[in-house]
Amino acid sequence: MIPVQEEKSEAARSSSLIASDQVEGTAVVRPDGKQIGTIKRIMIDKKTGQVAYAVMTFGGFLGFGEDFYPLPWSLLTYNPVLDGYEVDITKEQLKNAPKHRRDEMWAIDNRVQEKAIYDYYNQPFYWGM
Repeated sequence: MIPVQEEKSEAARSSSLIASDQVEGTAVVRPDGKQIGTIKRIMIDKKTGQVAYAVMTFGGFLGFGEDFYPLPWSLLTYNPVLDGYEVDITKEQLKNAPKHRRDEMWAIDNRVQEKAIYDYYNQPFYWGM
């Protein structure tokens, strides 16, 4: 059994593996270090085991008015100095990015939606074509 740890140890930060519960709530930052959101959840392909995308949240207050932005996992790079996931996207890109509101349903396992996400960010599809 793997013990659950509330805080990330130095060994956990330097390891190439991370528990999903430690990804959730991690900062998403621009290369300049400015935080633009946090990881709400990661979506994993059940058949391949690959991370499909991370869902980033930002905006709103106490969860109200918050938007959800799916980001291809390949777009994120963990930065141990910032203890967050670095992403090089502009405010304008984010403004027009695929998203949904808390009160909207997001179709899980919808290749059309996933393709739109990957196309928008010009990233290779994790599932191949």
